[in-house]
Amino acid sequence: QLHLVESGGGLVQPGGSLRLSCAASGFTLDYYTITWFRQAPGKEREGVSYISSRDASTYYADSVKGRFTISRDNAKNTVYLQMNSLKPEDTAVYYCAACDRSCSPYMLKRFAAGYNYWGQGTQVTVSS
Repeated sequence: QLHLVESGGGLVQPGGSLRLSCAASGFTLDYYTITWFRQAPGKEREGVSYISSRDASTYYADSVKGRFTISRDNAKNTVYLQMNSLKPEDTAVYYCAACDRSCSPYMLKRFAAGYNYWGQGTQVTVSS
């Protein structure tokens, strides 16, 4: 079976850090751009960041720029999202999604590409 599995979520105090992982099962992440999304209760899904399969370039939403870092370890078939200086407004379920090389940079930057695979999500709660 081909799927993505997120892990690393949890409860953290404001100003704290978490590292999320997105691991692929049944396929190789090398050929996919991996995007992180999040969705808070009552809000629409929001694109957070992606890392390109073509050149490992990265892109961040303004809301997380300077605080979050996305990276990939192809040997472990895993993409990470390091989240620092967390704020209560970062509270959400975080999802990763994979898009193959047919996905255009134009659509990826709008977090509106035709993603091939999605994970089930991991909860991140930022609260004191």
